[in-house]
Amino acid sequence: MNVLIVDDEPLARERLERLLGGLGGHVVFPSCGDGRAAVEACAAGGVDAVLLDIEMPGMDGLEAARHLATLPSPPAVVFCTAYDDHALAAFEAAAVDYLLKPVRAERLEEALRRAAERRAGRVVAPTPPPSTRARSHLSARLRGSLRLIPVAEIRYLQAEEKYVVVHHARGEDLVEDSLKALELEFAGRFLRIHRSCLVARAQFAELKRLPDGSTHAVLRDGGIELEVSRRCLPGLREALAHL
Repeated sequence: MNVLIVDDEPLARERLERLLGGLGGHVVFPSCGDGRAAVEACAAGGVDAVLLDIEMPGMDGLEAARHLATLPSPPAVVFCTAYDDHALAAFEAAAVDYLLKPVRAERLEEALRRAAERRAGRVVAPTPPPSTRARSHLSARLRGSLRLIPVAEIRYLQAEEKYVVVHHARGEDLVEDSLKALELEFAGRFLRIHRSCLVARAQFAELKRLPDGSTHAVLRDGGIELEVSRRCLPGLREALAHL
């Protein structure tokens, strides 16, 4: 199998590489030090199994697993961690195994056997339930590839038919999440100004009343103006009063 090692500790990555070398029969991809790099590497294709740490800076292993599950051909995920208190969350993320550090060769071999069975379709991966922890990134499909959008860079979200357009610092992308689901997941970070639009709380520069009686929200970046519905206006004013 083609295996990707993901860990922010270089020594941990080196140890897993040595164990894989001793087992034989596997191709080890260039390792990654964080969850985002892992998702991007897997989106490029060719990875069968990921040995994934959990506690990492930026995007942690649990969030990375959620993004990996959205790929057209997701790799089998084996968590390798020094902590035993993430086991339930790991299996909820459809992991095939959960290994505690220091990883033993025989346990790694067993985990990779399970990963091979998952990839061969002999073990059906359960559908991961929605997580109660907000993501640090959204994943957008782009001509067959995957783009990760940092939530901190999102300016506003607009619903268009069955997609949501994410307007961010580097442009715009489509995601398949519903606007309501995003509002619930990121409660407090985004404020609803219209039934089809959420704006990042930090983006509000002012509320401007127009001669026709309508109100627009003016964003800090680019001076973009977005219409505020009459229904959302009272709640929006109250929320902005506490900024």
